Amino acid sequence: MDRLKGKVAAITGAALGLGRATAIRMAEEGASVAVLDMLETEGAALAAELSARGLPARFWRCDVSSEAEVARVIDEVAAHFGRLDILVNNAGVAGVNKPTHEVTEAEWDWVQAINVKGVFFCTKHAIAHLKTAGGGSIINLSSIYGLVGGADVPPYHASKGAVRLMSKTDALIYAPDKIRVNSIHPGFIWTPMVEHHLEAADDPEEARQATAALHPLGHMGEPDDIAWGAVYLASDESKFVTGSELVIDGGFTAH
Repeated sequence: MDRLKGKVAAITGAALGLGRATAIRMAEEGASVAVLDMLETEGAALAAELSARGLPARFWRCDVSSEAEVARVIDEVAAHFGRLDILVNNAGVAGVNKPTHEVTEAEWDWVQAINVKGVFFCTKHAIAHLKTAGGGSIINLSSIYGLVGGADVPPYHASKGAVRLMSKTDALIYAPDKIRVNSIHPGFIWTPMVEHHLEAADDPEEARQATAALHPLGHMGEPDDIAWGAVYLASDESKFVTGSELVIDGGFTAH
């Protein structure tokens, strides 16, 4: 219960899915948690839920595609909790599922603004606080599609590939400051994003079963499968881990 005792974590996209699970597990392991999200009702409810359990948490509305908003929120988080040790760049969108030649510039830019620029902005404005804390951990949520290709959602695949290499670059830049940067690469995890993606199929239940079968373990993952990976990367257990890819995909990329 004390793997993250005394640490402060800021988690983007924390109201639902992987972010929510990560916020809960990090709080249970002793971290003070800043819940950052655009979904005000769900984000505030999560912070209230954690606080009611005696776990320090507070919600901030944060649009990660706005540098000014990110800068203000990250500074407020550090001021409120007294420090910042962990940044989880989880906020993301899937975007349109069209062939590349049919994707509009606006559709492309919307995904990159959140999935790529969001990681850039949050990292940029967290660095000074992590340096002040004497080091820390940045955890970037990429995807199996930051490792392998797929014949769908081109803007999403491009964004997750970018996040993978951004993580490695920042790991090298900030290693002298004892700031570790790693990426997590989930397979298909049963979250609202995946559920919404499969709802577009002619037969959603058949699509769910087919998606589960893509994984050698025979099923999709659960949010906690990713949350525990994030806890590990945030903790001192991973003090020699930086610039790495933590693949949690049920064997999907082992083919």
